[in-house]
Amino acid sequence: MKVIFGMQDVLESAMIGLQELKEDAGEAQKRMFKESKKMDCKALFLIHQCVDPQNFAKIASATSTKQAWDILAKVYAGSNRLKRVKMQTLKRQFELLQMNEKEGIAEYLNCVQSLSNQMMACGETLKDQDLVVKVLRTLSSRFDYVVAAIEESKDFTEMKLDELQYSLESTQEKNQRKGNRLVI
Repeated sequence: MKVIFGMQDVLESAMIGLQELKEDAGEAQKRMFKESKKMDCKALFLIHQCVDPQNFAKIASATSTKQAWDILAKVYAGSNRLKRVKMQTLKRQFELLQMNEKEGIAEYLNCVQSLSNQMMACGETLKDQDLVVKVLRTLSSRFDYVVAAIEESKDFTEMKLDELQYSLESTQEKNQRKGNRLVI
């Protein structure tokens, strides 16, 4: 939402809210208020367009972008306690994540990346190197020789996740051309 607000130049309206007009306001202040009100309505319209029906019901009575934004922030962020519980669950899922024998590289890396993104949304910071090490440790046994080759030939502590994916997928392609059936 912040990206959409920024693109439409209404981010300030959503974050700060609409300042009320004083009764003794001059003509210039009235014009500025009218423009601010227009931006607020535009931002509220964008929120209405982006939320699902369940969340729309929660913000339908909001009269300003700031009100709707605060409601959504509470809905999505939840209490700090709930956020900590969710983070602990995600960390556990991340720690226990293993590639199964029938899973492909792209599928497994998408799962790792998805969990990583969810953890970052809860405030956890994960470096690409952490993800690379996690993937190398948890690949299925059919990739043992590839992992050994990567560890010997490259400084995987500086490797990016997309570089690792490229290495693993290119190895798979080479094996398929040679007739070895490594399914990724």
